[in-house]
Parts: sequence; structure tokens; C-alpha cells
Amino acid sequence: MTVSDELCSLRWDAHRASVEVIDQTRLPHSLQWRHLDSLHAFCHAISAMQVRGAPLIGITAAFGLAHALTEDPSDTALGQARDALLATRPTAVNLRWALQQVSELVQALPPRERAAAAWDKAQRLRLDDIANCERIGENGLRILRSLGKERLNIMTHCNAGWLATVKWGTALAPIYKAQASGIDVHVWVSETRPRNQGSGLTAWELQQAGVPCTIVTDNSCGQLMRQGRVDCVIVGSDRTAANGDVCNKVGTYLKALAARANDVPFYTALPESTIDWSCVEGGQIPIEERDESEVLRVAGLDSDGDLCDVGLAASGSQALNQAFDVTPADLVDTLITEYGCFAASEKGLRKLRKIISGQ
Repeated sequence: MTVSDELCSLRWDAHRASVEVIDQTRLPHSLQWRHLDSLHAFCHAISAMQVRGAPLIGITAAFGLAHALTEDPSDTALGQARDALLATRPTAVNLRWALQQVSELVQALPPRERAAAAWDKAQRLRLDDIANCERIGENGLRILRSLGKERLNIMTHCNAGWLATVKWGTALAPIYKAQASGIDVHVWVSETRPRNQGSGLTAWELQQAGVPCTIVTDNSCGQLMRQGRVDCVIVGSDRTAANGDVCNKVGTYLKALAARANDVPFYTALPESTIDWSCVEGGQIPIEERDESEVLRVAGLDSDGDLCDVGLAASGSQALNQAFDVTPADLVDTLITEYGCFAASEKGLRKLRKIISGQ
């Protein structure tokens, strides 16, 4: 099974103008596809984390806006649908970016032409995402080869694979490319409390692709680095500031600190669309706070194989559930993008921006 032709997170049927996504809240116990057939369904899929990962959130939102314009292509409906989708997740900048891409295109068109143009734009964004992620994988593979290891033990946090994009992924794309090139690779997958995207999603998709992996508790990762059992860390990014600060799933910052203390290279893989050029530094990034129930309760299979939800804390306990943290640029060794690899700094990102603009 290869990532490029079989594993994907969003299906698009142009003949039926139909969108299906994997319901990631059901993984790893059940693989279920959800047909998104209303603006409410698209908004719910994003806010309830049936789809998650900055690139996939953006692509899903683009299709959601196209669907809304099919129902009502008026200026009023366009603004209302855009605002509804934008409100679903505050941290991932790809959401705003994708909605802006579609909105700017259709606003210049007469209403009768808007839906078709929006569907076409969403599909082009989907195909671009696939191509960009594959290039991220190729650029990251060169870094992995430069480490000069016969066997690579790579650590990752949260999920930044094809479940977080459409195909390939960001942080996992170099790993898939390494495996395909014959490199002996093993992945340490941190569980990523409280929603366990590592143990429930990353480990699952690595297994689907035949990549050896081991789930470890979040709190054990520093010790693994100290023992010399980690060759590098690769994570994704939901928003990157113009100075190279990286906002990713909460717990990323601690891994970056441990990596620096133990001389372990720490890389962030991301598409250019995840960079917020208007954000000067990471302290300006809004950090999503989710419901405390995600910390106080956990879902899983019981001994009979039935899915159940159980409490973890004493009755009446309160919890703070910050979904993301910011890793300062000086803790990031390299930013791996579809345009190449760059220093995590204002200077490095200025170089990237010049390449994008063709200067």
C-alpha cells in the first residue's frame, strides 16, 4: 500500500459534486466515511474534529463554501457561509487562507457563475495540497539522508500525516518517502493527550502504510532523547509566524526543549499556506481552548469490544484544555516546505517569500 495512490482523507466526486471525509473521531477503532451535504455538516466536521490538521481543515472549508454557493450564490449568503466556516477553528491559518482564496475568486463573478468556479477552485486547492505535501516529503528526505544513519528513529507529535492533509501529510511525508527509498525507519509516536491524535491517528495511518512505529506516553519523550534513542523530531504546524515561531499541538514546545537539551535535531514540516505573514511573532497567535471534558474523560473500547466513554477524574474536577502551544523559532533547526528547507527565522522566511514571489 502506498500513500500516493490509495491513502487519502477527502474524496471528491466531480460528477455528483460530492464530498466525503473520514470521520477521524471514530479512528482507530472504526473507519467511517461521512458524506458532507450541507453547510452545517461542513462546519460540524471541522469544529467536532471529524476532520483536523491545518491543511485538511482549509481544503474542507473551501469545499464547504462551494457547497453553500450552490444553495445560494448571493453576496449575503457568501458572507454568512464564510463567517460560519471561519468560526469553526481559530488557530489553523489555512482555514482563513482557503476561504479567502475562494471568496476573492467568486466575488468578482456574477452569482450564476459562482458555484461552478468555487467547486473548481476547491478541487485545485486539493490537488495543490497533494503536490505540495509530496514535495515536502522529498525535501525532508534529503535532510533525513544527511543524518547519515543506517537506521532512523524519528519522533513525531500529534498527527501531521495524510489524515491531516489530503495525501502524504507534512511531518510524515519525509518518513513515507524514506520508507519508499529503502531507508530502515522507525517512528516514536507520542500519544498526544488529551485527544490522543498520536496513538489514535498517527500510529493507525503509519500501520496502514507499513511503517514500523511504537506508541509512547507524552511524558516519556524527553527520557527517550536522553537515552540516545531518537535521531530527530519532525512535527507539523497549524500556524507559523513571520519570525519562524511555530504553533502546533500542545506538547510540541516541551519536545523542542528536550530536543535542544539533548542535541536532537528538531524539524517542522509545513506548506507555505500555513505561514501567517501578518503575524509578527508567535505570541500573537490565538490559542484555542477546547472543552474540559476532553481532559476529564476518555473514549475507547471496553473488554467486550464496545466503544465507551469513561471519566478519569474525581467528580466536580475542573480542567484547562489549551489545544496548542508555541515553539520559539530558536528551538527549530529547519522549516521543511514545498519550496525547500529554510532557517526558522525572519531572515529565512524572507528568503522563502522572495522565492514564492519570483524575485
